[in-house]
Amino acid sequence: MFLNLVDRHFDEDIGLRDPDVKEYVAAMLAEFADAENLFRVKNAEGKPIQDVGEMLLESDPIYGPASSFDRERQVRKHIGDYTLFFSGMFPESINHVRLRKQRLENMIDFMKAGKESYYIVSKFEHFEYAKVAPLFAKLSKEFESCVYGLNCVKNDLQEMHHPIIGKTRDFIM
Repeated sequence: MFLNLVDRHFDEDIGLRDPDVKEYVAAMLAEFADAENLFRVKNAEGKPIQDVGEMLLESDPIYGPASSFDRERQVRKHIGDYTLFFSGMFPESINHVRLRKQRLENMIDFMKAGKESYYIVSKFEHFEYAKVAPLFAKLSKEFESCVYGLNCVKNDLQEMHHPIIGKTRDFIM
């Protein structure tokens, strides 16, 4: 169902006809239908990180706690997915969460962090990551278009009263 909605809106509304991008975004929606996957990145104490600013710090392999460049890639990929998901599906929640409590995230541009994170992931272009690097380059380049496309998907899901909208909205609000 997610693939059908993403496929239709990305084709018709934003003209993004890349099947790899559409499949990736649809898979991300299915993955984040389980809200626990939103907070899969954990700090050294094993505590889920919910703040994009803290995620950015966690991804730093030189001055931060990331133990390797693979860890950097893993966290940066999650930042891209997380910011794309919230920017497209629940843009109203971004400021709502920011206003509730003081967060490091208040200091960063949410969408820029996602776009930049996908770009960094695309630069991992060797060995096992070589095949997917172009996908992340495209996600970075088309980040804003993907956000708009996901907003169209969200509107359809709201009309269908799909549980991902209600459960996730209750969780973040």
